[in-house]
Amino acid sequence: MRVIFMGTKPFAVKALEYLLEKDIEVVAVVTGDARVSALWKDALIETAHKYNIPITKDNELYKALESKKQDAKAPYKLDGIDLVISFGFTRRIKRPLIRLPKLGCVNFHPAPLPDYRGMGGVYNFAIYRNLSEWGVSAHFVDEDFDTGDLIKVMKFNIDSSKETAFSLSQKSHDYLVILFKEVIDMVSKDSPLPRTPQGKGEYISKQDLDSLRKIQPEDSAEEINKKIRACWCPPHQGACIELKGQEFTLVNEEILREIAKIHSEDK
Repeated sequence: MRVIFMGTKPFAVKALEYLLEKDIEVVAVVTGDARVSALWKDALIETAHKYNIPITKDNELYKALESKKQDAKAPYKLDGIDLVISFGFTRRIKRPLIRLPKLGCVNFHPAPLPDYRGMGGVYNFAIYRNLSEWGVSAHFVDEDFDTGDLIKVMKFNIDSSKETAFSLSQKSHDYLVILFKEVIDMVSKDSPLPRTPQGKGEYISKQDLDSLRKIQPEDSAEEINKKIRACWCPPHQGACIELKGQEFTLVNEEILREIAKIHSEDK
């Protein structure tokens, strides 16, 4: 089986390594734009180098697909692609790549679909809305964000009163890896992937997140603390106040304890 793997964030390394464990040929690793990639270490790129997997950008891949004749010197061949995988990839996937693979283009989304669509803000609203359950999803990619047919949604319980966006993202990443392995195992056994059309859902936009992040003068202490927890997810800017034309991220005692715990575990 020949696969193109698209990812940006460090937790995608576990997914890539599982493909290699299953003796699946990874034709190329596709990374995101430099601005986004700079937020994280280049763990995925380093792993691709380790296993001698060609690395490319999505715009380069689209140019290659648009070309009537692929460059013979290209480090990867785009014929006979069985699956395109998006795992922690942060850019919209376009039609030429969606239509390329035989089995489909599959995205792994760190939220339950169709309820929480969008690339940013999903964890934040889970906490802010006091949800008791969260989930991760695998779905086929179409030309819109997070609206393609569902393969599987894996749900788990959470305590929103004790989560931060950071801690929930870490849990979601762990469950995404579990879900990824289940889907890849189905493909490896030549089992057809389920397809269930999505119903109506909510799209969380960057504007929604920016609105949530802002502390308002009339906010109560309880509301401020909830926003701080809901928006704390380094390296992204958290809940903030604006002073003299600049935004300043806020932390509280709870966040400081979380930072201290992470720091002690790293020693």
